[in-house]
Amino acid sequence: MPYRLKMETFNHRVNTYIDSWMGPRDPRVRGWLLLDNYIPTFAFTVMYLLIVWMGPKYMKNRQPYSCRALLVPYNLGLTLLSFYMFYELVMSVYQGGYNFFCQNTHSGGEADNRMINVLWWYYFSKLIEFMDTFFFILRKNNHQISFLHVYHHATMLNIWWFVMNWVPCGHSYFGATFNSFIHVLMYSYYGLSAVPAMRPYLWWKKYITQGQLVQFVLTMFQTSCAVVWPCGFPMGWLYFQITYMITLILLFSNFYIKTYKSCMGSRKTDHSNGSINGHTNGVTSNEKVKYRKPRTD
Repeated sequence: MPYRLKMETFNHRVNTYIDSWMGPRDPRVRGWLLLDNYIPTFAFTVMYLLIVWMGPKYMKNRQPYSCRALLVPYNLGLTLLSFYMFYELVMSVYQGGYNFFCQNTHSGGEADNRMINVLWWYYFSKLIEFMDTFFFILRKNNHQISFLHVYHHATMLNIWWFVMNWVPCGHSYFGATFNSFIHVLMYSYYGLSAVPAMRPYLWWKKYITQGQLVQFVLTMFQTSCAVVWPCGFPMGWLYFQITYMITLILLFSNFYIKTYKSCMGSRKTDHSNGSINGHTNGVTSNEKVKYRKPRTD
């Protein structure tokens, strides 16, 4: 059997299994890039995990790369993308008159189609953000590649593949909207912090960490509202969202407590601490920097 035919057969079996488990997909996303088959998303995740595992070993006896020329356009590019997504999500919610407490996936009219389009970009941005980890590896900032960092990046791409195929609008909007806003603050800070002359003027880093934890709590609360006051949005997705938010709250809180307990001691060193996802890609590992608060994601 030719290789291509084998792959098509394998993809068909995987999709048939997923559909039998999850139920019918939303027809509005049929034919969209990366959404018809789960295999590409899964393969990207496996490659990401392999690079996380093998990358530090490859770089062990090599000099770290600065990556400054890439970090500025990368971070500022994600800032613009995050702002676009935040704007489109807010306008879609306004256009469709979305209800904060519960919003079904087929009640927003044309606004639902606008929402689906921007949420595809949100899904795709999770693939782009794999580069966060790759920069850490190239710069030999391996201490920043924490369990939380890898867990968050690896799960988000996969979760949003399923979201886009089954609940690509409606009550799915809130977490993505809040997260896009946080990413505007985060990636703008780290893009600008890669330019030494800009660092004295960057004042909003402390709000990134605080905002991330607020995001998790509010997303869990907003999701719980749809459980209490249902509107037809699938309950299974709501329970999953709540569970996932709990894992992030626990992991983030553990990190937050550890970081701020050691805050005073860290001020006496030149060590640049990690964050919920270990992001401090604004400067190179060889630069001497003052104590920096955690980067959130």
